[in-house]
Amino acid sequence: MNERAVLPTSTRGVALTRYPEGELQESDFAVREFDLPEVTQGSILVQNEWFSLDPSSRIRMTAGESTYFTPFALDEVLDGWAVGRVLDSAHDDFAVGDYVHHFGGWREYAVVAVPDKDWYSPRRVEVGGGIDSRHHLGVLGPSGLTAWAGLFRVGRLKPGETVFVSAAAGAVGTLVVQMAKLMGATVVASAGTDEKVRHLVDDLGADVAFNYRVAPVLDSLQAAAPGGIDVYFDGVGGDHLDAALLQLRAGGRVALCGQIAGYNLKGDDRPGIKNLFSAIEKGLTLQGFLARMYFDEFDEFYREVAEWLARDQLIFDETIIEGIDASPAGFIGMLHGTNIGKSLVRVTPRTS
Repeated sequence: MNERAVLPTSTRGVALTRYPEGELQESDFAVREFDLPEVTQGSILVQNEWFSLDPSSRIRMTAGESTYFTPFALDEVLDGWAVGRVLDSAHDDFAVGDYVHHFGGWREYAVVAVPDKDWYSPRRVEVGGGIDSRHHLGVLGPSGLTAWAGLFRVGRLKPGETVFVSAAAGAVGTLVVQMAKLMGATVVASAGTDEKVRHLVDDLGADVAFNYRVAPVLDSLQAAAPGGIDVYFDGVGGDHLDAALLQLRAGGRVALCGQIAGYNLKGDDRPGIKNLFSAIEKGLTLQGFLARMYFDEFDEFYREVAEWLARDQLIFDETIIEGIDASPAGFIGMLHGTNIGKSLVRVTPRTS
């Protein structure tokens, strides 16, 4: 008779040691050992294989209240999206060996409570047939839903329209570019290096792409789309949003997804918007959104995108960070644009 496997009672994880002023530093983080709570009724123990690095987590690294996210507590393990396998379960819907998508990232092991079904609830995911567990953090997970909902629900993109995508080489942007092309749109994209620009055009199918560091964004956008644009998918804010407001046609739509230009800045240091009157005179619609606002459409999103994947119509770009110890540097690098596509941390199993 086989003995029950010895289950972990602690986990290595990443903590925030102070709220940074301005730019994040690796010294703002620490990798530490944390005790694991017991697996009680209604919870599961998961061994993480991957966790996600998401730009929005930067907002939680600032002290103060936010209607977007609760700030991280200092000296406690961070959280975020992760995927792994169940090692122990006290919940009828999860069995040992199941793959699970959950919100206990930035650590090796997580004991996760299973509340009523909502955006943050753990969910079983299928792996195999060309789908890796990490796909559920990106193209088939929150990043994919953000791209899909922002483009088709908020932006209401129609075939033949022109869409401008900023932060186009990131986790969401790379998917927006490809989804827009599948819809039959003309795609203009911006990124921060010539390498990314080439990738967007040559590999992902963007019609035109430009390096926003080379010339003013408005000049580049006007040259790329002289006849104007219909939809702007905004992951940057600042000069990108200002330029898009001037270049949008009457009745154009803006999907406000992120403001990465200001994530490391505070208050008056954040870039402002000068051309908002364009929204009035041209009848533009500017709508902010979060993926979780479209959670009730997750099944429809999943079916459509999984079919594109099965047909090899989507490329899932990713930047892999090896191990928990490298995750702070990987997160900081992502905020500075060193990644292409989704930034993922591969959790290396303990050897002892």
